Amino acid sequence: MDLGIMIEGQEGLNWNLWRRIICATEDTGYESLWRSDHFFSLSGPRDRDALETFISFTMVAEESDRIHFGSLVSSMTFRHPALLARMAAQIDQLSGGRFILGMGAGWNMPEHQAFGLPFPPVKERMDRLEEGVQVVQALWRDEPATFDGIHYQLDEAICYPKPTQSPLPLLVGGRGERRTLRIVADYAQEWNVVGADLQEYQRLAEVLANHCADVGRDPATIRHSQMSAPIIGRDEKELHAHFARIVEKIPALGERPIEEMLPAMAERGWLVGSPAQIVDELGHREEAGITRTMLQHHASDDFGTLELIASEVLPQVQRS
Repeated sequence: MDLGIMIEGQEGLNWNLWRRIICATEDTGYESLWRSDHFFSLSGPRDRDALETFISFTMVAEESDRIHFGSLVSSMTFRHPALLARMAAQIDQLSGGRFILGMGAGWNMPEHQAFGLPFPPVKERMDRLEEGVQVVQALWRDEPATFDGIHYQLDEAICYPKPTQSPLPLLVGGRGERRTLRIVADYAQEWNVVGADLQEYQRLAEVLANHCADVGRDPATIRHSQMSAPIIGRDEKELHAHFARIVEKIPALGERPIEEMLPAMAERGWLVGSPAQIVDELGHREEAGITRTMLQHHASDDFGTLELIASEVLPQVQRS
């Protein structure tokens, strides 16, 4: 199991903190670093710092040498896919081939309303995602790109420089059985699932395998990953203290007693418990087919938790 760190960049992330997170991720042995793609806080006041996702990736490329990194995930409603393709290709080149582009259809209506961005119905958003993926991948190829879609068009478009990786990995996240998983089967190198327990993940993986059979693709060519938030402590005191730090970022989690919240969050796919318990749970997930976990680190300035996981969980699960 590869372990990465996932940061909700709209929840108070500033440049100094982001640089520290990059260095900690690189120095303590994590495999990767991930960013959400939002314009303002989803769980607190809207005046929290919110670093622009793709600008922040240039700092990762420059400040690290080893880790992979990417978006989890970039909303197709925020940027034209031609712009997305150019940015991703150049970030990949700047990093020496370590970037992963995560794409999604978009979901948070208040952001779109606040910034004057269209928020079409779900079918159109899915159509735009599928066309957007095709546009991005066409622009990464060597020949000029022409595309005549309903929502996006290219006419002999040329995108230089090209990505260092060929292909640059495309990650698509989501649980939609009819459209999302079909898009994964058709185009993606990685599928990311959020909020599913192990039984639900296995059912969805079977749906994805069926889509792969329909398009003549080996499902083993698609990596399975999961974003999952940890609540960890070597004893009950540490566990409760970590939860309290998360509640500072997400106050709604503190509205019910902690004795009720921790079991409920574990049922929702959070990694809750001691280092040994989390090692066991990650082992079960890897046996089921998940080979990368993005640890959603809500208390982003809590470096002690990152060090605890790096020292007591990472050595037990990380691929050599």
